[in-house]
Amino acid sequence: MAAEALVRWHVEDGVGHIVLNRPAAANALNSAAGLALADAIGQAARADIGAVLLSSTGRQFCAGGDIGEFVQRQADLDRLVRAMLDPLHPAIHTLATLPVPVVSAVHGPVGGAGIALALCADIVLATPAMKLRGGYSAIGLSPDLGASYYLARRAGAARAKLILMTNRAIAAEECLRWGLVDELHEPEALPGAARALALQLARGATGSLGGIKRLCDGALQHDLRTHLQLEREALLRCAVSADGREGINAFMARRAPVFTDPRLPTAGGTDSISEENP
Repeated sequence: MAAEALVRWHVEDGVGHIVLNRPAAANALNSAAGLALADAIGQAARADIGAVLLSSTGRQFCAGGDIGEFVQRQADLDRLVRAMLDPLHPAIHTLATLPVPVVSAVHGPVGGAGIALALCADIVLATPAMKLRGGYSAIGLSPDLGASYYLARRAGAARAKLILMTNRAIAAEECLRWGLVDELHEPEALPGAARALALQLARGATGSLGGIKRLCDGALQHDLRTHLQLEREALLRCAVSADGREGINAFMARRAPVFTDPRLPTAGGTDSISEENP
């Protein structure tokens, strides 16, 4: 019998599901699990889907890196770190920048690299049992997979340093107040709420949602004039799309829209500035 997959991947109703599956090890990422995660993200990038839902099995969302493997590889820990991060860092960038919405369902404690997996999502759902702990400095290491980036982006640099330097456990309610998570759901309700949200987004206008994602993620990288031009270009592409026409017609007819465009024309891209005068 084949071993159970360390990371499960499947598509259901237009939603790509990535499920961490090392429950006995708190879903910690060892070398094999890291490669499996990178492979699942690669499949998500190639799939014809409208959203991604990231979740895990067991009692803990993800404890981060597998410290047991670090101990075993003390003599060549730098080689192990390189071997793990070389595929994982590009994979995390791919996941975070997919042109479709990403939802994470964080049902329990999360730490270390698991923070990045949870917070790189566009929308983060959690339960009151969730708590977040940095963990890196307690063992003399620094963050990876974008944990410091997403903590700082969501909660601000000062709170990110507090979390990562002190290793204080941040409870779910505090995470909600700080903007680290977006909604809290009771444990029995979280899976259904996460699936329903991912399905709603998957059935939305992909071009519209992708444009919103790129514009919001890049908002702090541009001055206002540049950002307004990017908004203009994105809106013009939506305006000539089938989904744009369908949305407007459905609104006027007072019916639910049926969006069908898998992608919008990308000539020029929302990250480039058109030479045409506004």
